[in-house]
Amino acid sequence: MSNTGKNPADFKDCPAESINYYGNKPSQQVEDREKGRKPTPRANKARELYFSAKSSTSMEFPYWYTRRWEELDGEIPVIRRAESLKAGFEHLTPVIYPGELLSMGKASYLRSSYPMPWLSEAFFMASEDKLYQEALESGKLTADTFTTVGKGGGNVTKSAGKVISIAGKFGLRLEEMPVMLEVAKKWKDRSVDDIGHKYEQMVPGYKEKEAIMRSVICMFDSGYTLPQGREVMNYYYPLQYGIDGIIRICEEGINEVAGYPEMDRLYFYKAVIIMLRGIKSWIRNYAEEARFLASVEKEEQQKAEYLEMAGILDHISSDPPRNFHEALQMLWTFHVAVLNEDAISGLSPGRVGQVLFPFWKRDMDKGIIDRAKTIELLECMRIKFTEIDCFASMGVVGGVLSGNTFNNLALGGLTKDGISAANELEMLILETGISCETPQPTLSVLYDEKLPEEFLLKGIECTKAGAGYPAWVNNQVAMEFLLNNYGHEGMQLEEARAWAIGGCLESSPGSWMPLNLDGEIYWIPGGSAPATSVGVHFISLPKVLETVIFDGVDMRTGERIFPSHGYKLETYDELWQGFRDYFSRAVHVLTLTNNIQHDAWRKISPSLVNSMLKPDCLEKGRDLGQMGARFNTTFNIESCGNTTLVNSLASMKKNIYDDKNFSLEDYRKAILDNFGYHTAQETGSYSLVDQKPAEHFTEYRKIHRQSLDAPKFGNDDLYVDAIFKQWEDWFCEMTHNYRSLYDQPMYACQISVSTHGPMGAVTLASPDGRLSGTTFSDGSVSAYPGTDKHGPYALFNSATCWNHSQSQNSQLNMKIHPSVVRGREGSRKFLELIRSYMRKGGFHVQFNIVDSRMLKEAQADPDKFRSLLVRVAGFTQYWVELGKQIQDEVIARTEYEEL
Repeated sequence: MSNTGKNPADFKDCPAESINYYGNKPSQQVEDREKGRKPTPRANKARELYFSAKSSTSMEFPYWYTRRWEELDGEIPVIRRAESLKAGFEHLTPVIYPGELLSMGKASYLRSSYPMPWLSEAFFMASEDKLYQEALESGKLTADTFTTVGKGGGNVTKSAGKVISIAGKFGLRLEEMPVMLEVAKKWKDRSVDDIGHKYEQMVPGYKEKEAIMRSVICMFDSGYTLPQGREVMNYYYPLQYGIDGIIRICEEGINEVAGYPEMDRLYFYKAVIIMLRGIKSWIRNYAEEARFLASVEKEEQQKAEYLEMAGILDHISSDPPRNFHEALQMLWTFHVAVLNEDAISGLSPGRVGQVLFPFWKRDMDKGIIDRAKTIELLECMRIKFTEIDCFASMGVVGGVLSGNTFNNLALGGLTKDGISAANELEMLILETGISCETPQPTLSVLYDEKLPEEFLLKGIECTKAGAGYPAWVNNQVAMEFLLNNYGHEGMQLEEARAWAIGGCLESSPGSWMPLNLDGEIYWIPGGSAPATSVGVHFISLPKVLETVIFDGVDMRTGERIFPSHGYKLETYDELWQGFRDYFSRAVHVLTLTNNIQHDAWRKISPSLVNSMLKPDCLEKGRDLGQMGARFNTTFNIESCGNTTLVNSLASMKKNIYDDKNFSLEDYRKAILDNFGYHTAQETGSYSLVDQKPAEHFTEYRKIHRQSLDAPKFGNDDLYVDAIFKQWEDWFCEMTHNYRSLYDQPMYACQISVSTHGPMGAVTLASPDGRLSGTTFSDGSVSAYPGTDKHGPYALFNSATCWNHSQSQNSQLNMKIHPSVVRGREGSRKFLELIRSYMRKGGFHVQFNIVDSRMLKEAQADPDKFRSLLVRVAGFTQYWVELGKQIQDEVIARTEYEEL
C-alpha cells in the first residue's frame, strides 16, 4: 500500500502540513523514538554547558602565527611555517572546565575556532571592503548569498551588543575586530587564496571558471577553503614513540640527509621538530593550568582530578601513553593539533576502538579500569569532538557543512588477517552513542558478513535511538574501490582491509601499523593518505542540464556560462551529448584551477602535524604535499543532484522525445515561468509539497502533472533506472581522464552533504517537476522526496542498478517511523533490511528514525527541541542548527510506515 503525499499539481494551494508517507499513515499521536539511556552525570553536565555555549572566534592563534611569520621573512618556507605554528600553539590560553576528564581544545572558548588568513582572508572582511568585493566578483562568495544557516542553538546569526556575527555562525568580540582586520590585511596578496587566484587566471578558459562559480554550478574551491580533511587520522607514532621519540626519529633523519641531495628532507625534519616543541609547550601549559586549578580547588575529588590531569599531560608531553586514559588524551591532543594547522572538515578519528583496544584490554585485565569508567571516558570524548568548530564562509559552513565537522568514527570491518575486527571496546563506543547523543563523532559500521550478530544488533539499537548513527557502509565494496584505484601504488588486499571512512562518507586508504605494547605486537589501523576529497567540489548536475536546455546561458542571471553547444536538441541523444559536453568542460577547467590552488597551498601552508602522523612521511622526509604519504591518488570529482538530474532526463525523454506530449520550447517556457508557481524564495519554503501556485498556474497544470508523473528513480522502473546507470557508468569512467596535482587519475565522489540546499536555491524549475529554488534530491542514490512509491526494496533495486565500487562512495538516506522498528522483532527486521541492501551491492545507507510531525513541531518551536538530532547526508546535526533549506528537505523525505 502506498500513499506518497499530495502532488502539487493536484492543488490550487499545497497545504503546508503535507508529509510524504509510504504505507499506512501513523496514528494521531506523534510518536517518539525508543527511549535510550541517559548519559553519566559528568557527561550530561558537559553537554548542558555545550548547549549554553555559542560558536566563538578567537584571534590568539592567527595573531601569533602572523607575527612570527613576519619576523622570519626570507627563511626557508617550511621552517617559517613551523615556527609560525609553534608560536600559535605556545600562546593558546589553556582553559579547563570542572568535571572534564579530557582537556585541550582548538582555542580558549568552549565552541571555539579562528580564521586562518594565510589560507584566505577576503570572505570575513566587511562587505564594503575592497577584498570582499574582489572575492564577490570572482564568484567565490555567490554560494554564501543563497545559503541558509540555522537560527537556533549555538549559531551567532546576528551581531548584538559587543559581539560581531561572522558568516552567520561565529561570534567575535568587538574589541578583537580591529585585530582580525589588521591580521587579515597582512595576508593580502600572500595567502593561498590570493596566490592561487593570481596563477589560476593563466589557465585557458579561466573566465569560464569564474562564470561557473558565479552560477554556483560549482559550490566552492577546495585549494584554500578546506585543503585538508575528508581523511582518516593515524595516531600510531605518538602512541608508539611519544613526542620525544618522534623528535629523535627526526634528529636521526637530519644526521642521514644533511648536506646530501634532496635537501628538502633536511628542512622537513627540522620543521617537524620545531612544530613538536610548540605542541609540547601547548600541552605543558594545560598541565600547569590544571595544577593551578588544583591549588585553588576546595572540593577534594575535583582537586584530585585536576592533579591527575596534570600528571597525564606532563607525561604525554614527552612520552608515549602508559594506559587507556593517557592513550585517549594523546589521541585527542593530536587530533586537535591537526585541526589547528589548517581549516579542516572531515578529519575522521577512524577505527578508534581497534586502535585503543590494546591499551584498554591491558587495563581491564589489570583492574585499572572497568566498564563504567570506560563509558564515562568515551562519553567525555563524544563531548570534546562535538565542541569542534570549523571557521569558514557561510557558503561552506552553512551550505556544505551545516555547522558540522564530520569526525567519523568507524566500527567493525576486518582485521589484517581477514577476520572480524569488532571488539568489546567498540560495543562500548556504540553504547555511549546511545547514552550520550551528540553530533560528534558520528559513527559508521563497516558492514561485513563476518561481523558477529551481537555486534550488528548493537549497531541497530544505536541507530534506532534516533541520532542518525551509525551509518551502514559496505566493507567489501569499499575495498574493491580502493584496490581498483590504489593498486597501482602497491595496495594489496591485506592493506585494503585497513580502510575507514574519512569525513562524512569518503572511502579512505589505511595501513596496519605495529604497536608494541609490553613486548606484544598489535597491528592497529590508521589513515595512510592525505585528504581524499580535495578535487572538484560539488558540480550541480541539474544546473548543468539547465544550461544545456538554454544553450549555455544561466537564465537566473542572464550570464552566458558556456559557449553555444550547437545542438538543436531534436533527439534525446543530442540532449545527453550536450550534457556530457558541458559537464566535461566544467570538470576540465575546474581541475586545472584546483591543481594550481593546491600547489599554492603546499608551498605556502604545507601540512606538518598531519604529515608527521601519516606513513610514510617520516620515513621519506617529505610532507603530504610532496607525496610523502603511502597513497596519493586522492583527488576526486564530486557531484550533487544525481536523482534530480536523472528524473529530469527521464521526464524529457518520455514527454518530449518518446511520447511527444510537449515540445522543448514548451519546457523552456514552463521552466522560466516555474510551472506557474511562486518560487521557494517567495514562499519561504524549500520543499516541493509546500509551494504555492501563482495566478497563471492553470496554464501549466498539464505539463507539470505529466512531468511529475514521468518515471521516477527509486521504484525499480527500468525506464529511468537505465538512464541512471548510463549516467553512473559514464561519470565514473570519465573522471579517470583527468589528472591531479600529483599526476594521478581522479575518481568519482557522490555525496550531497548540505549542498543540495543552496544549489537548489539558484536553480530554476527542472523538467522532473521540481520547482525553482527548492532543494535537489539528497545523497546520490536517494529517491526525490515523495517519489519512491513501491517501498524500500524497490528503492534498493534502483539504487543498485550500477556497480557502486566504481565510485568513492554512494549515499542513500531513508526515513522510518519509530513504530516500524520498535522492539527486538523490529530490530531483526531492521537488520535484515540493511543486510539485503548490502548484499545487493549497495555501498551506504543511513536512517532517520523519526515521526515527521515531530520535525514540523520542532521547526515551529525550536526552543523546545534543543537536543533533537537528525541525520542529513553523511552527518548528524542538532535540528535547531540546520538551515531551513535542509530542514524542509528532511521533513519532505518519504517516511516509511512499513518495511
